[in-house]
Amino acid sequence: FAFPQDGYIDFMEYVAALSLVLRGKMEQKLRWYFKLYDVDGNGCIDRHELLNIIKAIRAINGGDHETSAEEFTNRVFDRIDVNGDGELSLDEFVEGARKDEEFMEVMMKSLDLSHIVAMI
Repeated sequence: FAFPQDGYIDFMEYVAALSLVLRGKMEQKLRWYFKLYDVDGNGCIDRHELLNIIKAIRAINGGDHETSAEEFTNRVFDRIDVNGDGELSLDEFVEGARKDEEFMEVMMKSLDLSHIVAMI
């Protein structure tokens, strides 16, 4: 599904997103994450966009990390940027997440809502 690009999320959009995150299939989640992380909407995720995402995820989730956000971002690009153009296409993102366990774990934790659902 696609949200209107009006800068706001209404209640139905929120419910649809929550449903997808909680019950959607892995492929659907990854495609939605990609759209969410493609901040400038150009159809690719560049290093800067991914780095900002990783930093935000780490700020929210806390904890100690073996590698810096920059090192992790570089590792992701080294592993899943198949054509080496410095951008992740939707296909590279989805396939890369499926094949790279560490990247998949970070993506799944990025929108883990279990602590919110537990409070509700």
